[in-house]
Amino acid sequence: MSSMLKSLKVPITDLELGMFVSALDRPWLGTPFFTQGFVIEDRAQIDRLREYCEYVVIDTRRSHKLASAPLQRTRKNLPQVEKDRKLHERPRVPVEKIFAGRSIKAYKDDSNWEDEHPRAKAALDTLVDDINVIFEEVIDGGKIDVIKLRKSVDPIIESISRNPDACLWVARLKQHDKYTYQHSLGASIWSVSLGRQLGLPKHDLRSLAMGCMLMDVGKLRVDTDLLQANRSLTEQEMDEMRDHVRYGLEIIEESGVINQDVIDMVAYHHERFNGSGYPNGLRSDDIPAFARIAAIVDTYDAITSNRSHAPARSPSDAIKLLYNSRDADFQAELVEAFIQAVGIYPAGTLVELSSGEVGVVVAEYRTRRLRPKVMVLLDADKQRLKKPKVIDLHDESADEAVQSLSISKSLEPGAYDLDLSAVAV
Repeated sequence: MSSMLKSLKVPITDLELGMFVSALDRPWLGTPFFTQGFVIEDRAQIDRLREYCEYVVIDTRRSHKLASAPLQRTRKNLPQVEKDRKLHERPRVPVEKIFAGRSIKAYKDDSNWEDEHPRAKAALDTLVDDINVIFEEVIDGGKIDVIKLRKSVDPIIESISRNPDACLWVARLKQHDKYTYQHSLGASIWSVSLGRQLGLPKHDLRSLAMGCMLMDVGKLRVDTDLLQANRSLTEQEMDEMRDHVRYGLEIIEESGVINQDVIDMVAYHHERFNGSGYPNGLRSDDIPAFARIAAIVDTYDAITSNRSHAPARSPSDAIKLLYNSRDADFQAELVEAFIQAVGIYPAGTLVELSSGEVGVVVAEYRTRRLRPKVMVLLDADKQRLKKPKVIDLHDESADEAVQSLSISKSLEPGAYDLDLSAVAV
């Protein structure tokens, strides 16, 4: 190969075995990878890279299989990048066709943030208590209390239907000591918010909530040490981790779950739109629509949460990753609807204002996404305020100083040692 091609910037979706990773799109520090680079030897490494990066730099001189890759361009075995291109060029599909046979109707906000906040908090408190009971019963060998779970998610669905912001805010603050429980809660709320944006009826929102609550229930049968590993997993360990899908299906079958949408979410939330997922390598419309939603919210919540092997990334970073994965990992129409549902700065996002002050987004305005309501916690010198102050960037009646403010950037969770779970509202 020519020396001009010794380094290539390659999207995560285009990685192949044998490629030598010489650089990441973020500092090596804080990732489990070797700072001197490494050869991709199995799919587990690609899966792990996907959790941290949008692209990497490949050293072609130290890669093993790049030279032969172009020779594999056959109709039967197209390179993944070409498959993704064909998907990306497909005609856009209306929501009514994606969810054929379902009643699609736009929602409107029926309450403001201040009124909805206490109701959202009460609903989340009850759900967290019930999650503990339901999951602990499964750990002890029992069945899922489906009736209890259904009753527990209903207040959340009602709150998000009225106004999603309050529930999103409370959920961002409520930290559970067990990642699987917290992830189930977060993914459920994101899925209902997306379902609301799509105009799905409330009984479908309930299916989304329950499906996301249960899609990782199989992890309760996976070795805890494996779940909490902060290193790259071996191929055998990755296979064991992937078995959580099979375990989950066994658990919900034993528990008498018959809702097909819920079953589909548990079975296929790791499938990918371009066929690169597991366990069956399904692609495009072969993946049930609710499972396509589950894949998006599962990824988004994981990226924006602290995990044993990866620190949380900002919501704007996660949105960017999803957007760049349209019609590769995730269906473009659903990604775009998700972005419309949560915005670039969803409630709970840490941001720095143009004044240098630091705060957390409390609520968004769907007509002006870039000018939300912000609770300021640090002054321009990054010193903690004695009492937080709320600034409404959307308020056109505010003084000139407020109207001149804007969000300059989003911050990683935990920036400036801010613990949002300690913020009182």
